[in-house]
Amino acid sequence: MSLSYIFKRLLGMLPLLLGVSLILFGVLHLAPGGPLDVYADNPSVTQEALDNMKRAFGLDQPLPVQYFKWVTAFFQGEWGFSIRTAQPVIEEVLARVPATLMLSGSAFALALIVALPLGILSATRRYTGVDYFITLLSFLGISTPVFWLALMLQLLFAVQWRLLPSAGMQTIGDGSFPDLLRHLALPVFILAFASVAGWSRYMRSSMVEILSQDYIRTARAKGVSTRRVTYSHAFRNALIPVVTVVALDSASILSGAVITETIFAWPGLGRLFIDSMNGRDYPVLMALLMVGSFALVMSNLVADLAYSLIDPRIRYD
Repeated sequence: MSLSYIFKRLLGMLPLLLGVSLILFGVLHLAPGGPLDVYADNPSVTQEALDNMKRAFGLDQPLPVQYFKWVTAFFQGEWGFSIRTAQPVIEEVLARVPATLMLSGSAFALALIVALPLGILSATRRYTGVDYFITLLSFLGISTPVFWLALMLQLLFAVQWRLLPSAGMQTIGDGSFPDLLRHLALPVFILAFASVAGWSRYMRSSMVEILSQDYIRTARAKGVSTRRVTYSHAFRNALIPVVTVVALDSASILSGAVITETIFAWPGLGRLFIDSMNGRDYPVLMALLMVGSFALVMSNLVADLAYSLIDPRIRYD
């Protein structure tokens, strides 16, 4: 893949992100209520104070003017100030990024490590007890609500058995690595569970299709071992459709962290999003939504890069 192609793709993201920002900005500001409604029923807050706050945050201006000022400043790195905390939005977001990357990255790695072998095993053991068992687990993972599973495991492992902590990122007074792993265990499992279920099914379907190709039968006819046929000939070609799903889901893992981080009180972007949504904190919400949109768009570019690495025949000029 040439650098010029990557540069063109990056340039093509700008109008797409602009369009997304316009839609998100309009939806947030056209919803009933506003970020200052929490002060409206407070008798100690005068109308003059409310008017001053509106002017300070630019909420008294027409929506087109607000959007133009916001988008101009946003793409210059000026993300504004939080209405709830009066802190710079970019500082609040960057402070939560490491926690979310740690949680989502661990879940992503665990899902890949488990899903791909399960998919291969299910494909090579079609219509056997192993295949049916993996299929059952996959259906359970796809159909089980994330919030329900999180609450049940939290009740079981943290409340009933007291094996793992129920919430937070670390125990007060204990910042050791083993303590961090104990806090990571439940939320990482919850995030990875649904991904394992879906990715293993895609891997199985792709492997079944590849294993029925003529060149696979030719390799077997020449006496190539089953293990080599599976992992040297079929696996790499079967990854092409799986990479597409994994790349797109990598961004959705961040959005799935909203529920998980809220239930387990994990101090990441997901919990910040819920707090900002409850407080109608427009600047923080817009920043988080744009970060999520950028991650989704970038996942498509990463998928293209992965295609060219997996299959040398794929070239982008």
